Amino acid sequence: MGVRLLLARPLPGTVGESRRGTHVFPEPSDDVARLDAYCGASFGAGELELLDGIRGMPCEPCLLLAPPPGGRLDGGAGDG
Repeated sequence: MGVRLLLARPLPGTVGESRRGTHVFPEPSDDVARLDAYCGASFGAGELELLDGIRGMPCEPCLLLAPPPGGRLDGGAGDG
């Protein structure tokens, strides 16, 4: 099973509007004070809104660095 991922973006007013892209985070196993996105951006409590999908501009480094869905790059090709 792959890593569970969270999608979130900074809340309005915490960063400039052009920086409110959707970041990808590994789901933490415990309560943590900060969440670190795959791109290296770090956010504290009350700075993010969790999303059910990408909203606005995605963070391209996060998309490149996050593990693929299901932990596979081939999408399951050849299974069967």
